Amino acid sequence: MEKIIGIDVGLKRIGVAFSNGSVVVPLPAIIRKNRNQAANDTMKIINEYKADTLVVGLPLTNEEMQRRIRHFVSLLPFEGKIVFVDESYTSAEVEEEIKGVIKHKKDGRIDSLVAKKLIENYLSNNSVSS
Repeated sequence: MEKIIGIDVGLKRIGVAFSNGSVVVPLPAIIRKNRNQAANDTMKIINEYKADTLVVGLPLTNEEMQRRIRHFVSLLPFEGKIVFVDESYTSAEVEEEIKGVIKHKKDGRIDSLVAKKLIENYLSNNSVSS
């Protein structure tokens, strides 16, 4: 079964989620101090969960962020499959879903819920009907 780590790369936090192909769970977000620390922390999670696939959100509406995210991913010594998925409206969807549920927006939970949504979108777009 495919093991997937999803990341929502932001300037302050990186949302992280994991899937074993059927269940998708948000993980604690990575707080970015600098890009090397963030890349190291991301690789620790990828290795800990033995991920085969890395799903990365890419905002198709923001070229500067696309460039930064692609650069960040290039810092990861990851040998598996890397899939970029459009995350243009994912944050807004998550914000709508958790309205009134999560009060503190800066603790990374929303970022990790976005990463979870990225994996869910990837899985639903790549599900093979048998």
